[in-house]
Amino acid sequence: MADWGLRPASAYDVEAVAALRAVVLRADLERLGRYDERRVRQRLRDGFDPAHTWVIEAGGAFAGCVALRPAEDGRRPQRRQERWLEHFYLAPRLQGRGIGSGVLRELLERCDRDGVLVRLNVLQGSPARRLYERHGFTVGTEDAVDVFMVREPNGASGANGQESQSL
Repeated sequence: MADWGLRPASAYDVEAVAALRAVVLRADLERLGRYDERRVRQRLRDGFDPAHTWVIEAGGAFAGCVALRPAEDGRRPQRRQERWLEHFYLAPRLQGRGIGSGVLRELLERCDRDGVLVRLNVLQGSPARRLYERHGFTVGTEDAVDVFMVREPNGASGANGQESQSL
């Protein structure tokens, strides 16, 4: 695994993250007939919240980002803490080296300690879905574009229970 770390994001990171998002999501969005160069970047800019985002650095350089924001659902009271895992992008040249798994493992360990349920959505057909499944996420619902996944805390769902025991 490459040398990597996380640092808190700042507002200054938004353009680097927007550019990376356009690269990382392009193939999946084109396959789904939904790629728009301007829109893919603007959606990131509109939803970027440095308070809940970390920049991934590898070898001391920008390599990606990940966000873990509190779930806010005004329609129903929250029975427990929930977070949304979002904007998890890693430079293609660094994928497949264990960095994504390491980042995800670190964030999920924090959530497990706090008893936090984690939700995410991934594009239909994205190879990232396998990463999430290996870390205990299961499908909640899906539509033509997105797969919505959930992971119970403390290894309550299979694969992660095995992983967390070895940490």
